[in-house]
Amino acid sequence: MQFKDIIGQEKVKEHLIRTVKENRISHAQLFLGPEGSGSLPLALAYAQYINCEHKQENDSCGSCSSCRKYAKLIHPDLHFSYPFFASHKEDTATTFIEQWRHSFLSDPYLNLESWRNSLDAGNKQANINIAECHHIIQKLSLKAFEASYKVLIMWLPEFLDKEGNTLLKLIEEPPENTLFLLVTQNQDQLLPTIISRTQLVKVNAIDKQSLADYLIREKGISPTKADQLCYISAGNMRQVMIHLADEGNDYFDVLVQWLRLCFGGKVLDLIQLVEEDLAKLGRENQKSFLLYAVQMMRDVILYKVGASPLVHLPQAELSFVEKFSPLYTTDTLEACVSIFEKTSYYIERNANPKILFLDVSLQLVLLFKR
Repeated sequence: MQFKDIIGQEKVKEHLIRTVKENRISHAQLFLGPEGSGSLPLALAYAQYINCEHKQENDSCGSCSSCRKYAKLIHPDLHFSYPFFASHKEDTATTFIEQWRHSFLSDPYLNLESWRNSLDAGNKQANINIAECHHIIQKLSLKAFEASYKVLIMWLPEFLDKEGNTLLKLIEEPPENTLFLLVTQNQDQLLPTIISRTQLVKVNAIDKQSLADYLIREKGISPTKADQLCYISAGNMRQVMIHLADEGNDYFDVLVQWLRLCFGGKVLDLIQLVEEDLAKLGRENQKSFLLYAVQMMRDVILYKVGASPLVHLPQAELSFVEKFSPLYTTDTLEACVSIFEKTSYYIERNANPKILFLDVSLQLVLLFKR
């Protein structure tokens, strides 16, 4: 993984490269970024750059022995730790390393849900167990095999729970030339003792311009469609990929039709829309649709309170916002946002989509009538 393969994040890349050039590599770093921001591939590109045998000005060479092994995730001094779904108490991340390599190489912006789907997880809970902590200590106590640095990249350390305390001594005083790169999405769920021992690298959501340029250049998408995807995803590359996988969906048209039927109280038509459109989207697309609905309602609120310069939408969506904003009070619009967010929460927990969307539709009918 090279820096050039990662969408946007230019300031973070510059910072990471500068730490190497100025020999200021902190032995324990915490990459904090939202889902789909690219924090995990950034950590890998950083490790590859550090161990590259022929560093370029702003990236690893991509062709030396170290880079070739990093590209396949098989470098002997590169180690990964991540949440997994253990069948036995002695299972560690190494037990699932082949699935991990396949999942990461096919989708560097993977999330926990896509990782779960690549495994036979069943109803097991994801965690990083005590056996994995002991295995990390054992691996990192050995000398580097061929690289300048031994590197451990831990994805989602918030799943460590109290077992993470086992690693505190190692993180605070690691063996020489050992690098910990922790990649998290939620700092609040991390053990405070781990946060205090790491240097923070803040990774923001992908900026709209970089994401739009990537979609136009690499995916051959029209500028208008790229703008819509950037709006729907809010800089989350995972959401973009989900939407690209099902290009037949037009969230705007479905949302407008849904709200009009709710406004008119046309229950029979709502039942048909739920069964033929909303229930058939699939869980990930249902979550994307609800995220889109939340963002549209928030833009309606911004327009209503006089903050229209903050609303950046294609013409069709902007026209809808202009017409919809005078119809309801801010309280009603905020109630819509709350309903959509709760619905997304229930979708994540495998609620029946037909029952759920019909219930939400009836809630909206009552809310708009009020």
